[in-house]
Amino acid sequence: MDPFVTLASIPAPLPMINVDTDMIIPKQFLKTIKRSGLGINLFHELRYDMQGNIKNNFVLNWDPYKNSKILITGANFGCGSSREHAPWSLLDFGFKSIIAPSFADIFYNNCFKNGILPITISEEEIKELSEYSIRKEEISIMLEDQKILFGNKEIKFEIDQFKKKCLIEGLDDIALSLEQKTKIEIFEKDLKSSKPWIFND
Repeated sequence: MDPFVTLASIPAPLPMINVDTDMIIPKQFLKTIKRSGLGINLFHELRYDMQGNIKNNFVLNWDPYKNSKILITGANFGCGSSREHAPWSLLDFGFKSIIAPSFADIFYNNCFKNGILPITISEEEIKELSEYSIRKEEISIMLEDQKILFGNKEIKFEIDQFKKKCLIEGLDDIALSLEQKTKIEIFEKDLKSSKPWIFND
């Protein structure tokens, strides 16, 4: 997982509430266990018509928003089923941070496990950022300082300090386990000495 420290991008506004994981990545695209290749089907029913043609009335089909790394959206983002394909598809599309007033709990935690920074701020601050996004100018996210910079303003945000450390150091669940490799090896060695029958073939 790539370390996350700072991020600068023109943000894409998606002013919708209760965006569920089936809207993010529809069920027909869940046949793969690969994390790549899902971005093309992100928000499939919003981005494409019944014939598979790109819709001109959806923000992620417009320049420069289709290259955004930051998504600004509404409350309860990521609700519905707990499919990990949802953050996979967002990441594969290019998003590294999602900013919303609130998130579904499982989706929120899955974002951290996949290197995406979900930021929770107030409805008023979301409105201000969304209006700023119309100017098609970059905003910056400073994870270490826990703030969003735009124009001559800043918005502070809260984050669990352990999750923050994992993002900054690029640690997913596997990497966290490997940090304990020495302790695990010592435990296995002691176990083989005290209970060798466990390891008999």
